Amino acid sequence: MQYSGLNEFLKRGAAGLGARADDRPLAMIFCEDQAEVSTTARHHMQLGFAPVLLFMPRHLTLAADVAERAHRIDFDPHAEDAVTRTVTRVAAAAPGRWMYYCYNAEFLFYPFCETRSIGEMLAFHAEERRDAMLSYVVDLYAGDLAAAPNAVSLDDAWLDRSGYYALARPDPARANRPKERQLDFFGGLRWRFEEHVPKARRKIDRIALFRAEKGLELRNDHTFSDEEYNTYACPWHHNVTAAIASFRTAKALKRNPGSSDQIRSFRWHNSAQFEWHSRQLLDLGLMEPGQWF
Repeated sequence: MQYSGLNEFLKRGAAGLGARADDRPLAMIFCEDQAEVSTTARHHMQLGFAPVLLFMPRHLTLAADVAERAHRIDFDPHAEDAVTRTVTRVAAAAPGRWMYYCYNAEFLFYPFCETRSIGEMLAFHAEERRDAMLSYVVDLYAGDLAAAPNAVSLDDAWLDRSGYYALARPDPARANRPKERQLDFFGGLRWRFEEHVPKARRKIDRIALFRAEKGLELRNDHTFSDEEYNTYACPWHHNVTAAIASFRTAKALKRNPGSSDQIRSFRWHNSAQFEWHSRQLLDLGLMEPGQWF
């Protein structure tokens, strides 16, 4: 199904999006370019997301099998606050439903995702009285930029196996004391090439999975207006976290004229070939199962 924009989708296509017992989590994929658009949609469909909403400029193409199963919504990714406003409006239209958002050429992984659906994982998370889940955006990059000048290669994808760290998140309302159970996470390409990345965009944490509520607002730093949504765990023990394997930063660094010519390769001594399996991300400490086994 195709819609001319979010207004038309909310008017014609959003009926029944509200949470019901049998609802599967909804996915929003924001497409900034043509890179792996259909592959991204298929990956999240296979995890169990339904419906999948593809927000795309009109000039981008979509594989026929994906077009049959997804809702395609015309979208300008360069409009001011385009993603935050869209997520906020969709969340308001379907209160109580679990949702997820990402960009094209990004792929969600969570513990045991090869054998367990996204619905099973979020059902467990909800039983722990959690309404949101912290995700780490793990940068992927092509191993050979001569063969993949846009830095995207599914068959030759690499990631950093070290260099990740966290800092306390200051609370301006409390004289910049640290916020409770909130941290700012850094690493990957945004850390190694930080001179080319604006300071406000260097964090790799994202609250990508959340339970929608009216009045809930997504902010530009990938956090929400409800501070409890931004915590990495409940007060009692560690919770499940997820990882988003993402080519987005690598694409931007190679597309940007200020950085492209200075980067001959993203690989370094701490690079490892990505295995496209949750076990690797668990072993590297880039997500954790919490109490879910």
